[in-house]
Amino acid sequence: MNLGTFAGIFALMFVLELPDKTFIAMVVMSSRVRPLMLLIGGSVALTIQMGLAVGAGSLLTLFPAHLKDVIVAALFLVGAALLLFVPEKKEEEEGKREGEIAKPDTRWKEISTAFVVMFVGEFGDLTQIQAANFEAKLHQPLEVFLASSIALIMVCAVGAYGGLALQRVIPLAKIRIGGGLIFAGLGIYTLVSLAMS
Repeated sequence: MNLGTFAGIFALMFVLELPDKTFIAMVVMSSRVRPLMLLIGGSVALTIQMGLAVGAGSLLTLFPAHLKDVIVAALFLVGAALLLFVPEKKEEEEGKREGEIAKPDTRWKEISTAFVVMFVGEFGDLTQIQAANFEAKLHQPLEVFLASSIALIMVCAVGAYGGLALQRVIPLAKIRIGGGLIFAGLGIYTLVSLAMS
């Protein structure tokens, strides 16, 4: 396992998930569901989603190299556009809507409710697309899966136990801009590499 690759993917996925609607849903749900149950249900859902993403990324590697690189660059640039041009307010409203659920009355209901909300919220989401993108570009399924899953579980823990406090320290809009600029850079780098090959 390449620790540099692992750390880079972890850091990017962590930063990308923080301003996401899934994180907002987690914060909203934390006022209705016990944090540990929220963490368990959300973590299982997000880990399954990262497994699906890595599988999709592996399928992308079947494309011819130039076509795959164009797709990877496009996905990076789409990710950048979503982070830079979709207003944070819209993501917050979507996350609040997803997180506003009736308070479940048992631990299993809390876990299953958190699982469903996080699984549905993450399906086709930016971090899932980018995990597929990393796998298609790097061909390191284990590193991509583990780094992405652990990053999303950490964000899940932050949302369940301290999301409101974090938002007071670091505005989510600034995190979105930082993530968007990183992804724009990766997209441009991929296109330039493709043009030079």
